[in-house]
Amino acid sequence: MSFRDLHRPGDPLLLPNAWDYGSAAYLAAQGFPAIGTTSLGVAAVHGKPDAAGATRAETIELAESIVSLGVLITVDIEGGFSDDPAEVSDLVACLAALGVAGVNLEDGRPDGTLRPIGLQQRIIEAAMGHGVFVNARTDTCWLRTGDTRERVRAYGHADGIFVPALTDPDEIAEVAASTPLPLNVLHQPGGPTLAQLAQAGVARVSTGSLLYRAALREAAATVLALRGEQPPSIPTYTQIVASLPR
Repeated sequence: MSFRDLHRPGDPLLLPNAWDYGSAAYLAAQGFPAIGTTSLGVAAVHGKPDAAGATRAETIELAESIVSLGVLITVDIEGGFSDDPAEVSDLVACLAALGVAGVNLEDGRPDGTLRPIGLQQRIIEAAMGHGVFVNARTDTCWLRTGDTRERVRAYGHADGIFVPALTDPDEIAEVAASTPLPLNVLHQPGGPTLAQLAQAGVARVSTGSLLYRAALREAAATVLALRGEQPPSIPTYTQIVASLPR
């Protein structure tokens, strides 16, 4: 089955996100047909800022190491690590040559703004045509700026649409119904269940940085237990970002 075929509205692909070879190999052994990478996890492993275009080489290196695991791999390439469509095209072509099945391409910028729609459209177009599934992520809900519906319509030439931080089931259903492309949302602890997201028409559910952050919590809980102390809560995305170099 192709990566595209795994995106079924009403029967969504549950996509765990890995941050290094070990986590990807362990997740692959659990029987998931596809695994994504998480830019936060990759950045944290290498002591670099997330979503700042700082981990291009590390992202390629991780992709190269995990494509042999026997599962489909989709790679979080942040905003493409460049504002130049030609450079983004070269990156996606490089990943395609490695055997990557998909890429995740976002419009959010490190300063909390969104790329101009026209530029993001050209970058998405540049990423297409290399035989990989281009998942166009819009950060309107994540950054609380811009118009989600406008961005979803504007990115209609991609293979899929990703709207992280979209959590209301009715709104999710409205967005899913507004586009012919498969909708990807981010799982949120305490948010809609997988069954509820399926009912809303979602085609893909990503875990994003959650597994990396949960792994940190379990590591801390294990060693704190040796001192008879209570386990911490799972650190938030913001807490991890704040601990990284700027």
